[in-house]
Amino acid sequence: MTTMLASDLPLPRIGRGKVRDIYSVGDDRVLLLTTDRISAFDIVMAETIPMKGAVLTQISAWWFRQLEGVVPHHMISADADSIIRDVPALKDHRASLLGRAMLCKRTKVFPIECVIRGYLSGSAWKEYAASGTLAGEELPKGLLESGKLEPAIFSPATKAESGHDENITVGRMREVVGAEVTDSLESMTRAVYTRGEKISRDHGIIIADTKFEFGRDAQGRIILIDEVMTPDSSRFWAADVYKPGQPQPSFDKQPLRDYLDAERRAGRWNGEAPPPPLPASVVDATSRRYLEAYRRVTGHDLKI
Repeated sequence: MTTMLASDLPLPRIGRGKVRDIYSVGDDRVLLLTTDRISAFDIVMAETIPMKGAVLTQISAWWFRQLEGVVPHHMISADADSIIRDVPALKDHRASLLGRAMLCKRTKVFPIECVIRGYLSGSAWKEYAASGTLAGEELPKGLLESGKLEPAIFSPATKAESGHDENITVGRMREVVGAEVTDSLESMTRAVYTRGEKISRDHGIIIADTKFEFGRDAQGRIILIDEVMTPDSSRFWAADVYKPGQPQPSFDKQPLRDYLDAERRAGRWNGEAPPPPLPASVVDATSRRYLEAYRRVTGHDLKI
């Protein structure tokens, strides 16, 4: 499987994120094409990570199948041949679609990242350690880094003008999308996380925190969209080495982050674009970490 920095399909492209290219398929569907681009510290690297796009797409597809009956979702198909049957214009692009494409229902997206935290880590731990709060709201005293939060905390975020996610209170979320939608999104977020956390724990993985996106479909239903419980949208920890009170090793782009941190500390990189070139060893280690995440979460190796 060749790596992909950017896609070029014979469909109207309506968006390009750090990782995904989004194409319109008529008025009611979209095609999400997950490239092998990778970002860290909000900067997209020049290099691609082999198999990363397929890992993200196929983990999401696996989760959507596990969530049948829990919440409605947008996935129609993540199989290249099925997608080509539905969208004949793509018949000469099977290699580009293979493993990394998902045909989805089109929705009107809510401008909220629905973050749920089952454990206190990352930016939430930094804020708590500094002020005892999360998004400005007080948390109980004496919590540990990486400690389990019971119950899990619904911690919405919205996109700031700079493009960074910005933690907001539930009260602020109600002002943005309304009380009824807020209650629905929190309830659906908790339902998905509860199912996902149990399944992943049975496979030896702790989902410490994750974020979901939702949209309203043509029938007016609120449905789960985008990626679901992937290494890019979640913090995965190995249950067998979990120890509260300290940071945990994670199944994501940690080899890349570690390398960039070392370059910054050594004064060879100022933390801004362009990033330093990535050694082959870092690219390989990051690819293997993503593939291991897929294997641990789903219980089998990724086969494309």
